[in-house]
Amino acid sequence: MLFLWLYMFYSCAGSCAGLATRGSPAPPRVAPPLPQLLPPAPGEPAEESSLEEQRAAPDAASPISSFFNGSGTKRLPQAIIIGVKKGGTRALLEFLRVHPDVRAVGAEPHFFDRNYERGLAWYRDLMPRTLEGQITMEKTPSYFVTKEAPARISSMSKGTKLIVVVRDPVTRAISDYTQTLSKKPDIPTFESLTFKNRTTGLIDTSWSAIQIGIYAKHLENWLLYFPIGQILFVSGERLISDPAGELGRVQDFLGLKRIITDKHFYFNKTKGFPCLKKAEGSSKPHCLGKTKGRTHPDIDQEVVQRLRDFYRPFNMKFYQMTGQDFGWD
Repeated sequence: MLFLWLYMFYSCAGSCAGLATRGSPAPPRVAPPLPQLLPPAPGEPAEESSLEEQRAAPDAASPISSFFNGSGTKRLPQAIIIGVKKGGTRALLEFLRVHPDVRAVGAEPHFFDRNYERGLAWYRDLMPRTLEGQITMEKTPSYFVTKEAPARISSMSKGTKLIVVVRDPVTRAISDYTQTLSKKPDIPTFESLTFKNRTTGLIDTSWSAIQIGIYAKHLENWLLYFPIGQILFVSGERLISDPAGELGRVQDFLGLKRIITDKHFYFNKTKGFPCLKKAEGSSKPHCLGKTKGRTHPDIDQEVVQRLRDFYRPFNMKFYQMTGQDFGWD
C-alpha cells in the first residue's frame, strides 16, 4: 500500500505542477545572482584582485556562511604585541585570551620579519575567525627590534594598536642568555659575551641579548610611523606583581570591558609568577610551561653593575619618551 501511495505521489508531481500553472504565463527565467563580495574588514587595506580570486579566497565568506560555520570571519589583526623577547609577552597573551572578546594566534607568525614576502592574504589566513566586536591579535616579540617592521605594519593599517612588554634590560639579558644556555650548554659565559674588551669595560652591543634592551633606540624607529599614544608599554615586573592591574590598562587600551580581574589569578610560589585559575576554554588552573621561570645562572656582580651603568642613560631616555618611570635603577 505504501509503495502504491508513493507511486501515485511522484506520478502526480509533474502533472499537478503543470495544472497549477496552466492558464497563467510562466515567470521569466532569472539568472542566479553572483555571490556578494565582502568589503575589506575595518582597518584592512583594499586589495586589488580578480572576481575569481575573491570568490575562491577562504576569507571572502559571506555573513550567512560564517553563521552556519559558527566561526566568524578572518581579519587582519587590530592589535599586535610587538615585543620584547623575554619581557613577558607569552604571559600577557595567555592572560588576554581569557577575555571573550579577544581572539589570538597561539604561535608567533613572524610575518613582518621573516615571512613578509608571503603576502597579507597568507598572514590573514593564519588568524583565528572572529565575530563582530571581537579583536584579532597576534604576538611576535622580535618585531620591536626589526627595522622594517614599523613601516610594514603601518602599510597594513595605520590604526593598528601596538603593545610592548618591557623589563629591566639587565634582567632581560640574563633571561635571554639562560634560554640560549638551556639549548646550547656549551656556549661561552655571560660575562665573556657581554664585553668586547673586559679590561676596558667596553660593552658588546652587537650581541642580541644586550642590543634588544636598548629600548629607546628601537622605539625611535617606531615613532617614525606611529604616534606614542598608539603604543602601550606594559611593565614586565608589574605583570608579575600586579597582573590584574596591568591587564586593566591593556583592556582599557584595547577598548575592552574590564573582565579580567584579580579573581582570574593565583600566585605560584614554585614558579615565582602568577598563573590563571582557569585558562581559555578550560575549567582547570593553567601556568606557563616549564620553559618559563627558569633559574638564572649566577652572574659576576661587577658585570651586572657595568651593565646597569651602560643601560642607565638609555633607560632615562626611554622613560622620557614613554612618560613612564619603570624603576629599573
